[in-house]
Amino acid sequence: MRHGSYHPEADETQFQLQTLGTLFPYLLEYRGRILLALGCMVAAKLASVGLPFILKYIVDAMDAGENRVLALPLGLLLAYGTVRFANVLFGEIRDTLFGRVTERAMRRIGLAVFNHLHTLELDFHLNRSTGGLSRDIERGVSGVSFLMRFMVFNIVPTLFEIALVVGVLLINYSAWFALITLAAVLVYVAWSVLATDWRTGYVRAANKADSQSNARAVDSLLNYETVKYFTNERYEAERYDEDLAQWEVARRRNRLTLFALNGGQALIIGVAMTAMMVLAGRNVVAGTMTLGDFVLINAFMMQLFMPLNFLGFVYREMKGSMANIERMFGLLRRVPAINDAPDAPPLAVSRGEIEFREVSFGYGPERQILDRVSLRVRPRQKVAVVGASGAGKSTLVKLLFRFYEVGSGAVLIDGQDIREVSQASLRRAIGIVPQDTVLFNASIYDNIRYGRIDASEDEVREAIRLAHLDDFIARLPDGHHTLVGERGLKLSGGEKQRVAIARTILKRPPILVFDEATSSLDSRSERSILQAIREVSRGQTSLVIAHRLSTIVDADHILVMQDGHIVEQGSHQQLLEQDGSYAHMWWLQQRQRVQEQEA
Repeated sequence: MRHGSYHPEADETQFQLQTLGTLFPYLLEYRGRILLALGCMVAAKLASVGLPFILKYIVDAMDAGENRVLALPLGLLLAYGTVRFANVLFGEIRDTLFGRVTERAMRRIGLAVFNHLHTLELDFHLNRSTGGLSRDIERGVSGVSFLMRFMVFNIVPTLFEIALVVGVLLINYSAWFALITLAAVLVYVAWSVLATDWRTGYVRAANKADSQSNARAVDSLLNYETVKYFTNERYEAERYDEDLAQWEVARRRNRLTLFALNGGQALIIGVAMTAMMVLAGRNVVAGTMTLGDFVLINAFMMQLFMPLNFLGFVYREMKGSMANIERMFGLLRRVPAINDAPDAPPLAVSRGEIEFREVSFGYGPERQILDRVSLRVRPRQKVAVVGASGAGKSTLVKLLFRFYEVGSGAVLIDGQDIREVSQASLRRAIGIVPQDTVLFNASIYDNIRYGRIDASEDEVREAIRLAHLDDFIARLPDGHHTLVGERGLKLSGGEKQRVAIARTILKRPPILVFDEATSSLDSRSERSILQAIREVSRGQTSLVIAHRLSTIVDADHILVMQDGHIVEQGSHQQLLEQDGSYAHMWWLQQRQRVQEQEA
């Protein structure tokens, strides 16, 4: 499952059994409620089967025409009303009791999927479609709700009622009544199963088209500014309309197959009802059955085929629900590529030393990034890594956070291989100011407090001060309660970077990583950010990934990477004296800066 998508068509029956097995533990949380609900279900069905008998006695008593029994129909009518009320009441109690079970299961499954998605590797999330994924989860949770409620309290009760009715007809009347009823039920169920299985492919196609169109819409709206920059609104609309056209075709085919299914079911019910009524009418004329028996047979047929018709609907919806939850349960069965070792201990950071020892890594056989890279960041040192785009600088950060596993070699912190400690403790020990700071659609205060959610307000304010955010926040009408917008789009690049710095300050990690934190800023913002970074990283182990060399001239050690190798290393002055790649990049950037200032 790790390297491929889930294909339920390969073995649908096995998948459905696995799905039911996955759902079963969620039902067991409320065993008492389920047993009580089942008791109410049995009571409701017994009352339902008893209603036609009361109706028969009422009709026979009134048909007799004897004055001495005129009080009897009144009593039976009262009994009829009482039993019908009991039937509805027990059904409502059953649904109310099981509603709690269904809601809790939906909550548990939704939380399980949410947690599982956070355990999956970075590669999965880089390749996912957020809109389609959210729609798959939404439909999956709704499908689970329908599946649990109707499978347990509609299919089982209907089958129970069918068995009762067939038994009553067989005992009290001609075997032909029972045979016609049983044959109609079997043919109805067979047609429903065959036609619904035929329809399932169209349901899947409609769901796929729906997810694809939703993903396209979300992706376009998330990149609203890019669409506007290049005036590609029409292009986006055309692509969205192409997906909607596929959805329209799939829905049309789905609707036509539904027409065929419903028409076949109506034909089966009509033929069975007619045959039963003809047989009962002949017996009444022959004197072997009373008028009350005729009414009883009619009432049984009406009462039986109504839930049976609903059974067809339930089965169709269950198949649709299965199709809806296929992708969600496929996500749950996806094995994370990166897992903690059994009984992995927490990382113990005493000095904060980082070591990459002969590390090789590639995103695939055809894309090798690092080749036997070795570097060491000593305690409380500031080490910078520079180089051209694609040299492998940011990959070092991903490997340090263990978003990917090294191909060979090892990454160590204070001599501990990070593969042998828990991922949570590893990431708690490292703070990062990333190149692209993405914020939650919440207030500035909440985004900073995200660095340590149990921090006090005074600690958050101190982090704001150290990140030089206090003047900026003071100018805002709502202060630190100002909403930053989706992905922080209401803030500038420098403002977002300072929020990221404040968040990292609040986290108080022993190791700091700065991944090209000033690459997209102007000179004034860069100076402000650099001042904040220097204050934050003073006396702490720091790994700095840099594009602008002017930001790392004070580093204790500088490593120059090229094509996955370290080609030069030393201090800023030493590297300039070597007159190699670093010196070439330095003088090139200095010329560009002079040209920008002159412009």
